[in-house]
Amino acid sequence: MKSTSAGEQQKLEDAARAGWLYYVAGKSQDEIARQMRISRQSAQRLVALSVSAGLIKMRLEHPLAACMTLAAQLQETFGLSTCEVVPSAENSPTSTAGLAQAGAAEMERYLKGADPQVVAFGTGRVLRACADELSVMDCPQHKIVSLVGNITDDGSASRYEVAVHVAERIGAVHYPMPLPVIAGSAAEKTNWHNLPNVAKVQTLAAQADVVFVGIGQLGTQSPLHDDGFIIESELAELETQGAAGEIISWIYNQDGIILDCCVNTRVTSTSLSTFEYKPTIGIAAGEGKVAAIRGALRAGLINGLITNEYTARRLLT
Repeated sequence: MKSTSAGEQQKLEDAARAGWLYYVAGKSQDEIARQMRISRQSAQRLVALSVSAGLIKMRLEHPLAACMTLAAQLQETFGLSTCEVVPSAENSPTSTAGLAQAGAAEMERYLKGADPQVVAFGTGRVLRACADELSVMDCPQHKIVSLVGNITDDGSASRYEVAVHVAERIGAVHYPMPLPVIAGSAAEKTNWHNLPNVAKVQTLAAQADVVFVGIGQLGTQSPLHDDGFIIESELAELETQGAAGEIISWIYNQDGIILDCCVNTRVTSTSLSTFEYKPTIGIAAGEGKVAAIRGALRAGLINGLITNEYTARRLLT
């Protein structure tokens, strides 16, 4: 059987998406172009390719068809501006396979634009994997800014700093958040935020044109606990308060309400309310994160989602 290159496979993926949008979702070619961030001529060619490549018959003959249907259902259910669902690895409840590639593709739709963009990033393992999947580009017109501190309790840099890796891949200026992830006290947090260089980065973060964040679960397997940012006693207190998830270290309950708790008084990250009316795309999957993702969707902490088929079905049930 003839093998296809990564570029050819991506073109087929794009053709499958364009074909689904045109023949199943009933979108016009102009609408497809806007959604996929391509020219109308490119959209027209992709729709034609979906037919000539045999992806479209009486129905869409491609594994992405079920995923795109799930994405449309998630968009309608939670009022999302964008949603991407990737196939699951044999319905594995823990796999994040495919998220990095899908996340990188969505990031590139913004980064490939000629107009200068301020693109803000959270942190975490999945976002770091997305950064590693980005194509090498030359985009000096963009500004890449961190939303969360990159300093751990022992003074070392976080292993999962994302913005710096994105900036390296695309040749853009990087604005790190030179802060501890969680300050020692509320007063210490205020002192950090009053530093001129920190205030400038916080201001730039608030001007972001698009935001990409990971979504973390709470519990003994949570990144905040695993990486030593919160201790056992704090974790126990959060559990009694109904903590379900965190985004850039802001902790919320199953309804997406930011908790009035000891940890949130010391979180140094940019406030989530800053991005209420901006594209804010969460990238996460897995059984352990279902409650955290659902809470973020319910409260509108994110308005875009990239997840996998298994997680999408769980969110819809």
